[in-house]
Amino acid sequence: MTSIITLEKVSHSFGNELVLSNVDLEIEQGKIYGLLGPSGSGKTTLVKTIIGALTPNSGKIYVENTKMPSLKKLNDIGYMAQADALYEELTAKENLDFFAKIYGMDRLNRKKRIDQVLNEVDLFESKEKVVENFSGGMKRRLSLAIALLHEPRILILDEPTVGIDPVLRNKVWDQFNEMKRKGITIIVTTHVMDEAEKCDQLGLLRDGRVLASGSPTELKDQTHTRTIEDAFLYYGGVNS
Repeated sequence: MTSIITLEKVSHSFGNELVLSNVDLEIEQGKIYGLLGPSGSGKTTLVKTIIGALTPNSGKIYVENTKMPSLKKLNDIGYMAQADALYEELTAKENLDFFAKIYGMDRLNRKKRIDQVLNEVDLFESKEKVVENFSGGMKRRLSLAIALLHEPRILILDEPTVGIDPVLRNKVWDQFNEMKRKGITIIVTTHVMDEAEKCDQLGLLRDGRVLASGSPTELKDQTHTRTIEDAFLYYGGVNS
């Protein structure tokens, strides 16, 4: 399988704090790749280096053989940040229309895609509602809709299901799998073990280092454990 994203010896510090340490990763095309780790493990910093929002202190990152950061390559990436970046005085539809114009979408395609993504995240009935009146979960879903809007080949989602109820969370994951079947590569950061089990491949992060990478089944088999949580603890040195 072809690697679509490659990280080579990527390290990054904020001041004297080392946040990423010699990270090597190969992420395959058309897979759901999970970055699993606790808060402060470096997940958000790592995805920001992949999209080019941060330039690492050392190492190289390639997306489809293009060295990052690259403004041109950003057109192929959908990114959902951990913190919602929404215009709260606008409606959901107006937010989507604003971002669609930034993506350069024509008027006819804009309207069609806005309706599609609102349906996909179960917000169509709330499209004329002002975002400041949205719940936290609704804002997360709108942020996801914005990331999906321009039909990117690569989708990078930082804690996408935080604040979303379990029923809708399952629906969102069904949608991820449908996108995967269309060849879209998805990177998801999470600290939730049952979500990690749904990924095709996992990178286990702790203290800015990748402890291990592989499918959930491979990681459990290699550590002779039954759960991803136990595998994570094993790789982290807590194997008693």
